[in-house]
This record gives sequence, C-alpha cells and structure tokens, in this order.
Amino acid sequence: MTLISWGPSLELGIALIDEQHQRLIFLLNRLNDAMLAGHSKEVVHDVLEQLIDYTQYHFSTEEQLMKLNHYQAEDSHCLEHQRFIDDVQAFQRQCTAGQERISIDIMMFLRDWLARHILHTDKKLADTLQASGTFILPTMQQEAQQEIIPC
Repeated sequence: MTLISWGPSLELGIALIDEQHQRLIFLLNRLNDAMLAGHSKEVVHDVLEQLIDYTQYHFSTEEQLMKLNHYQAEDSHCLEHQRFIDDVQAFQRQCTAGQERISIDIMMFLRDWLARHILHTDKKLADTLQASGTFILPTMQQEAQQEIIPC
C-alpha cells in the first residue's frame, strides 16, 4: 500500500532536491509495507534505519543549499529539520528498547510531516532560489548505494 505518492504537486523544480525527496518517499513507503506485512522487528528496524540515515543526508544537502545561497529563513528551516530528527530518533530508541512498535499513528506522522515540509517549507526555499534567477547547488559526494531490505 502506498502511503504517499510522488507526483507533480511535490516537485520543486530543483532536480537534486526532487530526486532526494523521491528517495525519501520510496523509503517511507517501504517502511509502511514492511510494517503492514508484519515483517520481523529486525526488518522493520533496518528499513527505519535506512529512512533515518537518508533523511539526515537529505537535510544536509538542503542545509548546504541554504548556506551557499544565503537563504534568509535558513535558521527556522534547519530547526524544523532538527526537531524532526530528534522526534524520529526518540521513536527509534523506544522501538529498539522494545517499548513500542511502529504504528499507523507513527506512519501518519512521518507521511504528514514529510508532505507538509515539502509543500510548505521546501517550496518556500525553492521559490526564493528560483526567483533569484541563479543559485548555487552544493557539490554532493556520490551517494552511497544503500541496500534496500526486501519486503
């Protein structure tokens, strides 16, 4: 079951960021599939770990983009990133400690946060950069190919 679908409404027009958003959505959908299929806690944990790692990589890309282009709302945008990472890491610690399993509520939180962040916060960033006429993209290291845990 697709939790969130990539489509034109989520495109920002900055290829690097759009590609990373697609990857995040793919990983979020994989996590949802693993959870719904009742896969072992270890499989679900591995997919969650991939999602967290890639989210941090993506946030780093956005933060470099903002810094390179002297984005006025950089601080508040970065604060959103940090709050999200803190929330997800706290949830991950609870799962690892056996206190909680991934629930529909958690999946809805992840879906809603990602969609809202792309549609509002990232959209403002993209609009500002595109309105400037030219902007500097970060030089990203070659993305490591992450192993995708089959569901």
